[in-house]
Amino acid sequence: MEQPASGAEPADGAGDAVEALDRPLPEGVRRRVVALVADAFGGLTVTELPAQLRQYARFTPTRRAKFAGNAMAAALESDTLFRQRIGERLRESQPELTAAVEAGAPPAAADPVDVAAAAYVLRPAGWVKLVAAAGEEVQRADAERADEESRRELERLREELAQARTQTKSETERLRGELDAARKEADALQRKLRSALNEVKRGEAAVRRGKAETETVRTEAAARISTAESETRRLRARLGEAEASVEASRRAAREGRSVEDMRLRLLLDTVLDAARGLRRELALPPSSIRPADSVDAVEPGAMSPKDIAARALSDTDPALLDQLLALPQAHLIVDGYNVTKTGYPQLPLEKQRLRLLGGLAVLAAQSGAEMTCVFDGAELAAPVLLAPPRGVRVLFSKPGVTADELIRQLARAEPPGRPVVVVSTDREVADGVAKAGARPVASVLLLKRLSRV
Repeated sequence: MEQPASGAEPADGAGDAVEALDRPLPEGVRRRVVALVADAFGGLTVTELPAQLRQYARFTPTRRAKFAGNAMAAALESDTLFRQRIGERLRESQPELTAAVEAGAPPAAADPVDVAAAAYVLRPAGWVKLVAAAGEEVQRADAERADEESRRELERLREELAQARTQTKSETERLRGELDAARKEADALQRKLRSALNEVKRGEAAVRRGKAETETVRTEAAARISTAESETRRLRARLGEAEASVEASRRAAREGRSVEDMRLRLLLDTVLDAARGLRRELALPPSSIRPADSVDAVEPGAMSPKDIAARALSDTDPALLDQLLALPQAHLIVDGYNVTKTGYPQLPLEKQRLRLLGGLAVLAAQSGAEMTCVFDGAELAAPVLLAPPRGVRVLFSKPGVTADELIRQLARAEPPGRPVVVVSTDREVADGVAKAGARPVASVLLLKRLSRV
């Protein structure tokens, strides 16, 4: 490689003294300068390289730019002779661009970064302005790209917002339709219930009138008894038909009918319990009516879980649970792991389940109440092999469904008016089942009751 003329170096040095950058080299220009130096690096001998760069002489241009970028940039800035040698290589590889830059008239179609990099290496008059202009051009291009990306992102977000609004509107309309259908169904059920209650009241009034007339007119007892017996046979026949219908409903439920059929069947069981008491009344035993019984007044209603909650018992008194389970058609729902991890968390999960289910089986036999124990099965790798004890229904939640959600579904599935008791210390579970009409109790209450089994 030819050495620069003896007068060239001082002139370049004088130009450097006059023109100098007042700010850091733009990053894009710096990367292009390092690439130019890395490409021209291989045309120099080891002796022509600065001492700090000789260790990279055998590297490829890509590796030089990666590992020696900072060192090459520093040498180019501080070593005038090295910069002149790199400039000679640049003139050989890009004669048209270097000639235009040195003449002070860079091509309009040239990349501003290439022009600035060549000006930084060659250092012609006005090179600082060329570098600054390239930095401004890069910043402007970056700003335009950022603006374009922002506009595209804004347009995408607007499209997503429009889609979300459309989906929300359709979902809202669907939910409104379902709500209207549910309201209509609830109104129909309420009308049926009111009609049934009116029929029961009329029947009770007829029975009371029949008893009063039988006690007052002794002489007509035989005829009235005969009439009552025939009426009793008719009612018994109707009751038999109702029982047959209930049995058919039970068979249909076992064959897979809908949940609403099971809810209606449970309500029908409750009505039948009351009908059996009515049948015993229609058997016309010796009259026990008193004058005070004929006075029209409001009779006390049946006891509910809320009534029991108002009695003077502690929330952790096992007697409270006994009173709740003594209600007709009571249903006890147990948050399994919530109870076991409160009472005996040191045991393995399998032994926790077996211990709890054993106690619930004994409690079910003693109280006669329906019992359902729920365990969280969302993270199970395989189904749990477990034989549920007699009188206890055991359920595991499906993948993606927690035991808390399954408990709330069970509480909502029960018909209004049925006594439902939920055992859990979880506040969210307690609040959720309370909205569904169930009575929440703490896990420690069940543990104390099971300790007496």
